[in-house]
Amino acid sequence: MAAVHHRYLTVDGYRLFFRQAGNPDAPALVLLHGFPTSSYMFRNLVPLLADQYHVIAPDHLGFGLSDAPTVEDFDYTFDALTELTAGLLRALGIRRYAMYVQDYGAPIGWRLALDDPAAITAIITQNGNGYDAGFVDSFWTTVRDYQFAQTPETEAAVRQFLTLEATRWQYVTGVSDETLVDPESWWHDYRLLSRPGNDRVQLNLFLDYATNAPLYPRLHQYFRASQVPLLAVWGRGDEIFGPAGADAFAEDLPNAEIHLLDGGHFLLESALTDVVALIRPFLAKELGEDSRR
Repeated sequence: MAAVHHRYLTVDGYRLFFRQAGNPDAPALVLLHGFPTSSYMFRNLVPLLADQYHVIAPDHLGFGLSDAPTVEDFDYTFDALTELTAGLLRALGIRRYAMYVQDYGAPIGWRLALDDPAAITAIITQNGNGYDAGFVDSFWTTVRDYQFAQTPETEAAVRQFLTLEATRWQYVTGVSDETLVDPESWWHDYRLLSRPGNDRVQLNLFLDYATNAPLYPRLHQYFRASQVPLLAVWGRGDEIFGPAGADAFAEDLPNAEIHLLDGGHFLLESALTDVVALIRPFLAKELGEDSRR
């Protein structure tokens, strides 16, 4: 199994943590995590793909082991997180790459693709929406109420997503055998969420999520124009991004591969082997030897 390196790189004055493995001359694969986790969610996936690919998994600013400046010192938006990710990739000399996006990683990945369509060789989306379909109301109504009006009541409701129980809920909901999910995963995320000031970071990003849907028409046009190879591999039991979010990619990418698996929001925790079994032939077909540069 390939060795995984744990590194830091300073981009625009901020220290970003990332996991890196594989031959730098191999096709690049960038893994973009979601809320409330970090590149930790890819800890088991990275070495399983690094025999064929140059794998990079960063922690977004404010998450994981990357710097976490206060909201007074940094404007936490998806545009800003995208700029830092792009800066990290430039610093690493990565000009073309496939990407794996999940949850918050999706709007960051979509912005990267819209900013530089030629850079993207393939997309794997795992419970990462790009359409209005698939947003589960029981979760998103609370977020939208807060986006519409920041009152003590709407803030208190959305703050429930920062609790230990809500973090555990994200991991185990939709998983038929909860014993497959390592409890360290939700404790790891919760302890980082609980750092002083990180609650306000997350509240800002809940607000800024409202900027993502207006990008969807451009994203869909990019899909239609590029016909970028896309694999949607989805935990069908996810109660944040439901299966309709996976099926929607076929509207603009009729050749998209779409697979709904037994599992939830963090599918890699319970179905890693099944996910890898789908990723490897997809990347081999779409990247191949010609993309090694």
